[in-house]
Amino acid sequence: MRLGGKTCWFLVLAGLFSCSAQSLAQDVMLVANPSLQLLAITSSDVRAIFLGTKTRLADGAHASPVTLKGGPAHEVFLKNHLGESPEEFRAQWRKTVFTGQGAMPRAFDSEAELLHYVATTPGTLGYVSRISPADKVKQIMILK
Repeated sequence: MRLGGKTCWFLVLAGLFSCSAQSLAQDVMLVANPSLQLLAITSSDVRAIFLGTKTRLADGAHASPVTLKGGPAHEVFLKNHLGESPEEFRAQWRKTVFTGQGAMPRAFDSEAELLHYVATTPGTLGYVSRISPADKVKQIMILK
């Protein structure tokens, strides 16, 4: 079967978009306000902080998670670092809020908003697909 020129270009562009979305998903990184002294954190501590079961880092500093409201970076972070789907994540937090054990993390519509908040709010941790030096946050390595 022979494909017309427009169809071929559409398939090529669709493939590039798919690869771009996959690479975005693979580039999710943990970021922190520069006031936090940590350079690395264990994956179990990331899970505990973002699920609200832990509020302090190993050095005693208060850690406050912030999230994205949705999108590829949000879904990949939840899947790869928390082992949860967006629905499971929301259900877990609703339970925590309902039982009075915590408040939902602040959630942002865009990575730019999240980065600005993390850069200007001591003790915050978040995740994004990429950062630049202008973002004034620091990347934190997640140890398996």
